[in-house]
Amino acid sequence: MTDDSLDATDPRTLPGFFDALADGELLGGVCADCGQVLLPPRPACYACGSRAVDVEPQSREGRIFSCTEVHAPPPAFAADAPYTVAVVELGDGGRLLGRVDADYADVAIGDPVELTVREPTPEEQEVALDYEADWPVHVFEQR
Repeated sequence: MTDDSLDATDPRTLPGFFDALADGELLGGVCADCGQVLLPPRPACYACGSRAVDVEPQSREGRIFSCTEVHAPPPAFAADAPYTVAVVELGDGGRLLGRVDADYADVAIGDPVELTVREPTPEEQEVALDYEADWPVHVFEQR
């Protein structure tokens, strides 16, 4: 996909990425020049700068690459603290940031996880930007 004309339905945009996720598809950008996997997809590769980015389905399974526990979240998420956030390296090589549905003490680098998707709660919709309110929420669950 090398067409430079983008609109919000294109999966190389955040609205398009989340629309696909809501439909059950995890899509990643794959640079045709260097092979870098981009999650979420974007119109240009951050590794080499190429605009030759194809969109391909990605594995929902991966391993914790890095993680932390959030103790001082933004005010809208204060009631959720503490919670675990991780960068997960998925089976196809891309990395995606997300919450982990586990206590930090129960999570370790290398742990296998799987991406799940759910509808946002009313509280999450309330704090989201207008255009994000209906985007699905992705969470990693331990396998």
